[in-house]
This record gives sequence, structure tokens and C-alpha cells, in this order.
Amino acid sequence: MAIISVHNLVKSFQSYKKEPGLLGSLKSLVKREYTEKEAVDTISFDIEEGELVGFIGPNGAGKTTTLKCLSGLLYPTSGDVSVMGFTPYNRKDAFLKQMSIVMGQKNQLWWDLPAIESFILNKEMYEIPKGEFDKTLEELTELLDVKDILQVQVRKLSLGQRMKMELIGSLLHRPKVLFLDEPTIGLDVFMQKKLRDFIREYNRRYHATVILTSHYMQDVKELCSRVIVINYGKLIYDGSLKDIVKKYSPEKRIIVIFSERVERNRLERLGRIEEEDFPKITLSVPLQNYKKVAAKLLEDFPVEDLNIEDPAIEGVIRDIFANEKS
Repeated sequence: MAIISVHNLVKSFQSYKKEPGLLGSLKSLVKREYTEKEAVDTISFDIEEGELVGFIGPNGAGKTTTLKCLSGLLYPTSGDVSVMGFTPYNRKDAFLKQMSIVMGQKNQLWWDLPAIESFILNKEMYEIPKGEFDKTLEELTELLDVKDILQVQVRKLSLGQRMKMELIGSLLHRPKVLFLDEPTIGLDVFMQKKLRDFIREYNRRYHATVILTSHYMQDVKELCSRVIVINYGKLIYDGSLKDIVKKYSPEKRIIVIFSERVERNRLERLGRIEEEDFPKITLSVPLQNYKKVAAKLLEDFPVEDLNIEDPAIEGVIRDIFANEKS
């Protein structure tokens, strides 16, 4: 049985529409016009217990709105949502004590207090027995390597350290369902990897069900075997990450830094120039040719540095729509 079930979920928002200038303001006093936008448009999916699912799409696609409906922060316009057998927007204590939502740009910790003070507050709020609290705190601080900064004011921590503390605060009650909305946003590559390792280990150790949104393809690639793709509020793909990359992203990006200028037409013979800002050039090349192209660049061109990447998630989605329309 699915631990998360979403059937025909719709969430609409009304926004006030005003004409510019003084005349527009006067008109709005007499009659206001509103426009309605469906942030989430009739989506359905089921997630089994213990799954770690990537929920991806460009800005404004409806990802965060969906997570807020699943966590009970928003009331759906229509459709059915069930998480662990609960209707999220009822916000029952039994539901809240088994789930958590972490938003990369939102803080739950007290800014001027050490993180441990907020953790103790959470202990009381969630009615966590002292023995269980101490054990969980020990495990989480060890996994994230933050034992030595528990007594430091949150405002004095680095962004990466604060994000670690936010995760601990959200996981002290050992939630069965975890919603992660851009948990690695703004972090450097080293810290992103640290947090990915932690999320993977938490999922394995506690058999937690995790939905992860991220604009970083590396987050999704390393953690999620299944992805749900959403855009303009509509679900357009639900399946394995391997299949979506293979089907919709038949290219690799080769980012090259040259030690001296190179004729553009020579590079165009190797692939499509995606970005050009000397000495840095980004080429898009067919998946089956990228190794040969990289080798030729290193052999025949004055290359100072070379890196091979998958397309960004936004590029994957653009390819999906191109295929859908054709």
C-alpha cells in the first residue's frame, strides 16, 4: 500500500489584477479584477514506503506548492491527498509527529540562540522521550559532524552548518515521511555532497520515505532512482531517472577552458556551441560521441581544463516538451 497517494490534485490561486497609474488605482476601488492560476493542475502519483523520489521541474512548475499540500501547509482546491493514511490539511498531531518538511530558504531555528536550544524546544513540542532524544541527537550530529558547534549561535554558523542544523531540527522526531525542498541550495560542491550522503544514510537507516526537489541534477542523480517531472502544474513524467536521461537528454555538455583563442568554426565541427565566453566554451555533443570529442579536444586544441556534465534539469524538461509537441 502506498504511503503517499495523490489523485487529481488541483491547487489554484487568485491574484489581483490592476491597471497601471492613478486611473487604474481609482478603478480598482470600484471594481477589482482577479485572475486565477492553477499552480498544480490535476496531478496523480503514488509513493511506496521507503522510496526516495526526485520531484523536479523549473521555477514556478508547482513543486513547492505540491509539497505544501502534502505536508498540510496548503489546502487543495480539489482532489484527494493521503499521507500515511492522514488527510494532511487536517494537521492532526499524529500526522505532524510523523512527517517533516525542510525548505532550503526557510529557517526554523532561533537565530540568536545556539542550535541545541532549538533542539530542546523541539523535544518538548514533539514530546520526544529524553532517552530517544539523546540517542537520535547523538546519531544525527555524528552523521553530520557538527557535535563541536551545537553551542554556537545559529547566526554565527556558515550556510552549510546552518543547513545541517536545520536538518537535525527537522529529524529529531524521526519522521517517517520527509519533504526536502531545495536542501542544498546555495551550498558549495563539498557541502552538497555531505548533505546528499546524509540524506541517503537517513533514508537507509530509518527506512524513511523522502521526496526531494532540487535544481541540481547531481542531487537527483546520486539519490533518486525514480523521478517525477512537473511543469506548469502538470505531471509530465513519472519513472526512472535512467530512462528520462536516456530518452530526453541524448547530449552531454563539454565545458572547456582554452589557454589561447580557437577558431569558432573548428569547434562547430565538433558540436553545438551552447555558451561562449573566452577562454570558457561550452559544447553540446551527442551522447554517443562525447568521449571522442573530448579526446579530440585534448589532442588537437590548447586545452587548459575540461569538464563533462549532464544537461541541467531545465534543459531536460525543455527536451521533454520538444518531444511531447512533436
